[in-house]
Amino acid sequence: MQPLVSIIMPAYNCSNTIKKSIESILAQSYTNWELLITDDNSTDDTISIITTYARKDKRIKYWIMKDNSGAGVARNNSISYAEGRFIAFLDSDDLWHPEKLSRQILFMLENNHALTYTAYQKIDNNNNLKSVISPQSKVNYSELLKSNIIGCLTAVYDASLLGKVYMPTIRKRQDMALWLLILQKINFAWGLNEVLAYYREGHDSLSSNKIKILKTQWEFYRKYLQFNIFQSIYYFSFYVVKAIKKHHKN
Repeated sequence: MQPLVSIIMPAYNCSNTIKKSIESILAQSYTNWELLITDDNSTDDTISIITTYARKDKRIKYWIMKDNSGAGVARNNSISYAEGRFIAFLDSDDLWHPEKLSRQILFMLENNHALTYTAYQKIDNNNNLKSVISPQSKVNYSELLKSNIIGCLTAVYDASLLGKVYMPTIRKRQDMALWLLILQKINFAWGLNEVLAYYREGHDSLSSNKIKILKTQWEFYRKYLQFNIFQSIYYFSFYVVKAIKKHHKN
């Protein structure tokens, strides 16, 4: 029998994209899943769309936050209700390949991996395919500090091996913080080099946003991880170099 997979989805004012995200889950060849959506107090038609799908499929469950608290808090609310052995993540504007769960869960079961990730492809707002992000085969704690190579939309962890692990309640970099927490418990996260997810690009190409991203990463080292100035410069330099290489590839 297929182990249950709990799919964690935060939602906020995403009425233009959440239908396709949910449909990509409904299209999975792997059928033993539950989709746990926490709406972060949306003001558009998002909640109406979620309730429509939940009425049609009992595997879809949802909660509505009283206050807008950020994606990390919304994800943690869903994790708290998760009943599955495996915890997977998909944001409300991204998509999965129909074989995503089948391929990745088999990869984890065959190798007894506690945390895995896959390759993914970028798409634009018109669903046009763009560049492919192919991950390295494995990553440890110190390597992940240099660059978050784990795409949140591709990540799955095994709660039977790790217990439930929650995202730190910070506004930015919650996913990277979660992978680091898990990598303090295990030696490596393992990559499956198959494109099994599709990441929707917004307007991250704007220079102002790139500066904000760098500032956020610096604050992640200094404030969240509480690294000293020399540690922060060391890891931040790797992060910048990898970001530049990534930009030129795209």
